Amino acid sequence: MNSLLPYLAEHWARHRLTGARRPMLAGLKLTHRCNLRCRTCPFWRRPRGDLSFGAMQTALGELYHAGCRILVLEGGEPFLWRDGKRGLEDVIAAARGCGFMRVGVTTNGTFPLATSADIVWVSLDGLQASHEANRGPVWDTVMANLTASTHPRHFAQVTITRENWREVPELVRFLAGRVAGVTIQFFYPFAESEDLWLPWAERRQVLQELIALKAAGYPVINSYRVLRALADNSWRCHDWLIADAEPGEDDASPAVIHYGCYLKGRAEIDCRRCGFSAHAELSLAYDLCPGALLTGQRVFNLLSPTR
Repeated sequence: MNSLLPYLAEHWARHRLTGARRPMLAGLKLTHRCNLRCRTCPFWRRPRGDLSFGAMQTALGELYHAGCRILVLEGGEPFLWRDGKRGLEDVIAAARGCGFMRVGVTTNGTFPLATSADIVWVSLDGLQASHEANRGPVWDTVMANLTASTHPRHFAQVTITRENWREVPELVRFLAGRVAGVTIQFFYPFAESEDLWLPWAERRQVLQELIALKAAGYPVINSYRVLRALADNSWRCHDWLIADAEPGEDDASPAVIHYGCYLKGRAEIDCRRCGFSAHAELSLAYDLCPGALLTGQRVFNLLSPTR
């Protein structure tokens, strides 16, 4: 089968020639339920029913028809999702059957990382004390699951806050050799979560340290261009490249789908406080920034055949 790259090239050319704005990457929250109560997360505080398998299939069809070919399954905790006997692997199979060319999963890492997803992101918030200050006493479980995992593309996803920023460089050094790479983003202050937004001076300091670690060969996946751009949010954001879906009010509701910024329908949008590095990478890759394109290849394996 073809690699993802021809589709991305066609998608880019269509936009340049006709101005068509179609999303390319979708996040699908299967559930707001989670086994943890992270201080930084608003979604476990927003009780909703899980998506039914049928509602999930309908959402996949709409997202695919809109243009998305990369899907990231989220929560809550996606490994908790069930509809009868169906679980996360059934969702991954349905996504591939629908035509999605890459399927990723974001998880808190407290469940074994046994999945057929193409990419797995495990959320880490610092070394043990900082991680557990946000998530509870789960560090040893997460580390054991990372050690036991044979998945070839498991990444650490680090959300940087005013409480953990000082030890992020040490965390990157610790994770070298334990994960395929480390991606970062900055905490955004949702209304329900604690205000752990990192001020600009501290943000710039940690970004400089991450740039130095990347130059020294540590597994920081984010591109130099994005690490520099996050210092003042200086990239041109193409938010129309993304879409998001999540459960409705109850188990019988269809998915709620938003096109554009991740915050649409979820929080007040304040671009000045944005720290969503994935959005920056995608936008800059679409503007043909070499470093962002390389990051896309390292994470999504754009050149390899699809399954």
